[in-house]
Amino acid sequence: MKLVVGLGNPGKKYEGTRHNIGFRVANLLADRWELGRPKVKYSGLLRQGRAGIGGPRVAVLLPQTYMNDAGRSVGPARGAAKLDLDRLLVIHDEIDLPFGEIRTRVGGGLAGHNGLKSVREAVGSPDFQRVRIGVGRPPTTDPDRVASYVLSRFREPRAEVELVAEQAADAAEKLVLEGVGSDLD
Repeated sequence: MKLVVGLGNPGKKYEGTRHNIGFRVANLLADRWELGRPKVKYSGLLRQGRAGIGGPRVAVLLPQTYMNDAGRSVGPARGAAKLDLDRLLVIHDEIDLPFGEIRTRVGGGLAGHNGLKSVREAVGSPDFQRVRIGVGRPPTTDPDRVASYVLSRFREPRAEVELVAEQAADAAEKLVLEGVGSDLD
């Protein structure tokens, strides 16, 4: 089994924001794989099944905690499934990448991403797989303005945002089906 986690914030208020691109991509995967209806479990929404016909078993989790507390959902979900760290894939926004750039990696720095910090604390290590989705960076390092930026809606055309989400879903699916050797960067 592989646990795929989309990072974001719960509620309509945050739909379509840069910070919620992880939710969008995880939902695309769950729909693509025709996973069952979400169940409320582990302080999140969990959909389970197979990644395509004959594919590996997967669970797609959208933590319903806020981003900064995502580990409170991810840790128990991983623990209940008794998954090794290499079976965890986290999909998230990345301000250090230009809009639309997608990279995969295992481990590495957390670049100040509070959702990733929370997951690291919950699982005991930063060495999990990631799909990083570039959302661009505001022209400031002021933490309040950066927070406002990631919580804002995309200004890029909707079609471009949808294309990026599909490409990120493709990258995540490749990791699930083919493993770490399929890294893009």
